[in-house]
Amino acid sequence: MQPPTTLPPHVLERDDVRAALSVRDFGTVFRLTRKWGGISYNRLAEACGIKPERVGVIARGDARIMSLAKIEEIADALRIPGSMIGLAPRPWETSAVPMTAFSALRHPDSSAMLPAESGVWEVADMARRTHATDVGPTELDTIAQAIDQLCRAYPSMPAAELHRQTRAGLRHVTGMLQGRTTLTQHRELLVSAGWLFLLGGCLEYDMGQRQAAELSRAAALRIGQEAGHGEISAWSWELGAWFALTQGRYQDVVDCVNIGHQSDSTHSIGVQLYAQSAKAFARMGKAQEVRAALDAGRARLERLPRPEHREHHFVIDPDKWDFYEMDAYRMLGDDDRAATHAHEVVRLGTAADGTEISPMRVAEARLTLGVAAARAGELEEAVAIGARALQTSRKSLPSLLLVAGELTEELDARYPRESLTRDFQDHVSQVAHPPQARP
Repeated sequence: MQPPTTLPPHVLERDDVRAALSVRDFGTVFRLTRKWGGISYNRLAEACGIKPERVGVIARGDARIMSLAKIEEIADALRIPGSMIGLAPRPWETSAVPMTAFSALRHPDSSAMLPAESGVWEVADMARRTHATDVGPTELDTIAQAIDQLCRAYPSMPAAELHRQTRAGLRHVTGMLQGRTTLTQHRELLVSAGWLFLLGGCLEYDMGQRQAAELSRAAALRIGQEAGHGEISAWSWELGAWFALTQGRYQDVVDCVNIGHQSDSTHSIGVQLYAQSAKAFARMGKAQEVRAALDAGRARLERLPRPEHREHHFVIDPDKWDFYEMDAYRMLGDDDRAATHAHEVVRLGTAADGTEISPMRVAEARLTLGVAAARAGELEEAVAIGARALQTSRKSLPSLLLVAGELTEELDARYPRESLTRDFQDHVSQVAHPPQARP
């Protein structure tokens, strides 16, 4: 359970907070925590084991904290990752399962060791067997390359076909886990399975298979925790945030995002987590929180190198930031800014020959333009743009229907008696519940 003084992710991402933490300037950290995190000095004092008047003295810059034990106590109270203040990862940052296993390797039970004179050659034989493996030297690289190709196919390949290939890969990897592997190979195979479960969960949710998607997400989370792989754990929480967003559980989105940030604070997943929280806050009508999440996400994005393959589903494409801001500003009612970002999403997602290279993003951008048109009194344009968006061949049904539903609400509120409104509602219904093919 998180302590009540846990710093929100948008506070930890601020440049002034990161700069203060890097030099262990806790006076500045305390001031910024009160200003941006809303945590009083009294609460800080109680959580950090410091007298309230002492916190004020430190915050004014009249004293500094030098004790390593006290620095660790503050890190734990505020949930500051160890890497941000020059410490090793704190216990709450690391999965208990791998730590227990590694501890056993570092500190073996001496009572279980064989006396040297009782079986030197038996021990040597057992040591040899630990290196025996059914995994060839190039198989792990081949698996990694195959997973990379599958993840890069996500934006354009039909979901059902990509899901079939993902399942085949998962069967292959889990089969190899049943054979003989070294500890290193076993972990690499686990990590491969984790990525495949994540991709499978995305595709299952795209196709409306909610229960299967949640099972895949849970499997990825378990693997991330067992393998000590924070990035996989964080992506599994991002999936949970996405599921909750499309189901209208906005506080659950925020909770998943906060846990995701705790799981990983270095990779690009943090950008996606900020985007999900911005979307949730926008739907909750919390404009200040929306802007804080967008600012923090943009700051994280600017510190990341530009990816070599921006189409990879689990690599954050810098061009996608327009997509995130488009959604937030649409929900806040800032139609001009939403439309500007939507036009940019369509431009970036369309090749020179007119082929849509990011069809799911382009569809939601068109729906955003439809919402803006509806609010501006352009009924025919709104319906035409919305209908074109629904015709995309590569769909993420929950996300598409979420935004299409927002356009439907605008049309129903503004033009309830128009036939075009009913036509669009029928179109959305057909996408949500396609007619079953006859045998």
